[in-house]
Amino acid sequence: MLKSTLKLTTAALALALAMGPALSAELVANPAQEQVYGSQLMTQKERAAHRAQLRAAKTAEEKAQVRAEHHERMQERAKQQGVTLPDSPPAIGGGMGPGPGGGMGMSPGGGRNR
Repeated sequence: MLKSTLKLTTAALALALAMGPALSAELVANPAQEQVYGSQLMTQKERAAHRAQLRAAKTAEEKAQVRAEHHERMQERAKQQGVTLPDSPPAIGGGMGPGPGGGMGMSPGGGRNR
């Protein structure tokens, strides 16, 4: 039994190592955190320029202005291309807050060992 468990673990590890570069390349090419409004209508170069513009903004107000102007441009581009975009941009920082049920994680306990 121990021998078969060891073989199975070794095979799973080999598969994970073989797939690692492919998975990490996909994450770099299409990161989950990329929540640029209208990104499907933009080139890679435009997305990079937009991110650089956001990084260059020094205050929250400047970042909000960059996002608002970008939102207007993407709405116009969508209209020209006959595409429908949501009225509001995606939420900032998405994904790490409480879920629909208000919980913060997958396990009960709020992080305390009980």
